Amino acid sequence: MDLNNDLLHTPDGMRDTYGKEMAKKSEIMSRIRNRIRLYGYEEIQTPSIEFYDVFSSEVGTTPVKELYKLLDNEGNLLVLRPDFTPSVARCAAKYFSEEDEPIRFTYAGSVFGNTSSLQGKLSETVQMGAELINAPSVSADAEILALLIDSLLQAGLTQFQISVGNVDYFKGICQAVGLDQGTEMTLRDTLSGKNYFAAEELLRSRGFDRPTRDLFLKATRFVSTEEELSGFLTQQMHPQARAAIERLMELCRLMEAYGFSQYISYDLSLLSKYRYYTGIVFKGYTYGAGEAIASGGRYDGLLSHYGKDAAAIGVMIQLDLVMEALRRQGIPVETAAPAQKISLSDGNVEDQIRRAMKLRSEGKAVIAE
Repeated sequence: MDLNNDLLHTPDGMRDTYGKEMAKKSEIMSRIRNRIRLYGYEEIQTPSIEFYDVFSSEVGTTPVKELYKLLDNEGNLLVLRPDFTPSVARCAAKYFSEEDEPIRFTYAGSVFGNTSSLQGKLSETVQMGAELINAPSVSADAEILALLIDSLLQAGLTQFQISVGNVDYFKGICQAVGLDQGTEMTLRDTLSGKNYFAAEELLRSRGFDRPTRDLFLKATRFVSTEEELSGFLTQQMHPQARAAIERLMELCRLMEAYGFSQYISYDLSLLSKYRYYTGIVFKGYTYGAGEAIASGGRYDGLLSHYGKDAAAIGVMIQLDLVMEALRRQGIPVETAAPAQKISLSDGNVEDQIRRAMKLRSEGKAVIAE
């Protein structure tokens, strides 16, 4: 019989996962899920398809051109979920609108990004993560970072680094020097892209003197201790920028208490493409992955878009990139033993079936054929 070869292929950016690769992926998901649960997080599942307004440009999430859009039977504009955080925020605002105590959610599932195939990125990826809602304190920031580091260690990674910034530092300096919104957005893009030469040229072209340019450019230095962070403080610093540094200094002390300070560095030029982040932001890196394996931050204004005024912070782990890093670093992932085979043609069939069922009752995988 002739097969239509077109039916055997997946769309651009999509792929099948099966066999040993799927077994390893399930094992890593189980490790991370079990670790997150130890921090008191409960599982949540949101729809893969949401109304467009959940991810609209006003929310400050994924660019509209990168959304998979579709219409339902009534003509409503829908999108395939590109990011879990707005979905979880919507859910929390709907079902926990009157709740003031901290709410802890953990999730796992596919997200979809309609990016060019020339970028070499998958259009469907698996993300795992956690969201801590109604928690404005720096201890909540530290909990999310500790949860992330703990999860990556449980996955099998040992060589990674979490870069932590605070967008309030950048916003405070912009207000202090009177930067217009257009220049601020362009500067945000150049700094977040680590294009420091372009950032300096932009500021120079806008007429800012050397001391003012240095306010932004000195933020590109990586530091790792509370003492080094204190070096950013100045007497004339804008209150918002000062508060951002002081919060990072307190966070540094808490990460030492968790025993995870060796995995943390501080980068004040770190700025997320998601505009809903309001304070702490971070990204996790390891070699062999090609891009950040994890990211997250504080989004104290996002839930108000859905009708609930609440502080929140979250973390997202790119499972597919973690798997790629484990593979390239040569870190083995132990999975369940292969199924034992029992031949139904050897002896009495009924006895062989009973034997297979006994082994299964003991938790052993059996193929009877």
